[in-house]
Amino acid sequence: MVHYTVEKPKVYIETTVVSYLVARRSNDVMVFDRQRSTRQLWEEYSDAFEFVTSDIVLGEAMRGDPREAQRRITLLDDLRTLPLSLEAVALAHKLIDEGTVPLQFLPDAQHIAIAVVHSIEYLVSWNYKHIVNETKRQHIADVCLAAGYQPTTLCTPAVLIEVIHMKEQLEPQTDPILEECYRMKAEFAAQFNSIEELYDYLKAREKKRKAQGKVYIDPLPPPTERSK
Repeated sequence: MVHYTVEKPKVYIETTVVSYLVARRSNDVMVFDRQRSTRQLWEEYSDAFEFVTSDIVLGEAMRGDPREAQRRITLLDDLRTLPLSLEAVALAHKLIDEGTVPLQFLPDAQHIAIAVVHSIEYLVSWNYKHIVNETKRQHIADVCLAAGYQPTTLCTPAVLIEVIHMKEQLEPQTDPILEECYRMKAEFAAQFNSIEELYDYLKAREKKRKAQGKVYIDPLPPPTERSK
């Protein structure tokens, strides 16, 4: 039996997320709610996604209180790190030039650019100023599209959890037999670049099987001949 490995959607973990993870429990209701959502995503959905990060996140996470910084770095060390590329640098500059992120907050533009260039499905953050800002989100997406990239979904951990729940309610129950058939069909179709290639493959297989004694049904005559 052929076994298939389904690649998990990737989630870029931005600095604010690990900060909420390691921070002492807050008595503020809003802050505590964010802490709870962050921990829920981290602990309950790690099997559904691959969490990734970048050296910019690591650089930011090293700042601040030394004890909390070390806890942040410990969490991030277990994640795969996305490299910075010239393409990501160029996209970050476009985001700044188009006014989506202020120049003095270049690292925030770079977070977005790295995730987008690497085709990461989600970037989670609590940075409402420059990353998950509702008024800027469409502008950011437009800049990415104009640069030739598919935008990354920018959202908070709480919103990502809501998205997961909505998908679970809308998607029909998985049929493993049908899903296996879809994979088989896709694997077979991937061999051919044209209808002609498929035809040649099938005729060669037919010739080989006939030589082995396999009986095929004779083809029907064309419709014009059948009507005579």
